[in-house]
Amino acid sequence: MSKSAKTVAADTVAEIEECPRCGKPLPLCICDSVEPIANRIELLILQHPQEQDRALGTARLTAQHFKKATLKIGLSWPSLSKALGRSVDPQDWAILYLGSAKVADLATERDVVAIDRKGEIEDNQRSILKDIEGIVLLDGTWSQAKALWWRNAWMLKCRRIILGPAHPSLYGKLRKEPRGDGLSTIEAAGMVLSRLEDRPEIETTLNATFQRMLSQYKTVQSTMPELAPKPKKRDYRRPENRRGKKSLAT
Repeated sequence: MSKSAKTVAADTVAEIEECPRCGKPLPLCICDSVEPIANRIELLILQHPQEQDRALGTARLTAQHFKKATLKIGLSWPSLSKALGRSVDPQDWAILYLGSAKVADLATERDVVAIDRKGEIEDNQRSILKDIEGIVLLDGTWSQAKALWWRNAWMLKCRRIILGPAHPSLYGKLRKEPRGDGLSTIEAAGMVLSRLEDRPEIETTLNATFQRMLSQYKTVQSTMPELAPKPKKRDYRRPENRRGKKSLAT
């Protein structure tokens, strides 16, 4: 594409109105199909400032799905209470942990598992998972999520849970995940809340929304590629595989 053509395309994108709810250009918006779910377990999504992908991002769409959900964009917050805007005990919350531990490597048939700081399965899984009041999700690439983890020491006070999905992310080739059990934010939220609340319809609903979003993206990409560009390569370098770097298991 020539420089002038790129300028015209950029001007066209700038002129297209954005949805105030999902932040996507209106041709990519599917907000009218979203009905908020009355969830018991609260959801907090912390999004890295550089992960505001208007085309394929799912953080805002995920938050719309729940009556008790908060989306914050930034790098650090003094405490979980500050991030939520009210007083809570972080020990009553769990964070979807992004360390090297995998459900497939643990002696369990569960697909949502509480682990300790050594990456080993906690005793009394049923009791731990039953008492969780909220879930923290980190939205970003691996390196961005790592940055959020290291900048927020209060996360060490939260329980740690990991997921073992039976199938890979619906992103497919559109946005390759760094490992087989990696999921989009909307898929992860649907899976963990459906299991913790014993409501399979939550996962079904969120996955259906995700499929609609991807279908809309593909349709727009074929007619207005400037609004739905091909995804850029992402940084999947894992910290434990880089010399001199620590893993997240602290």
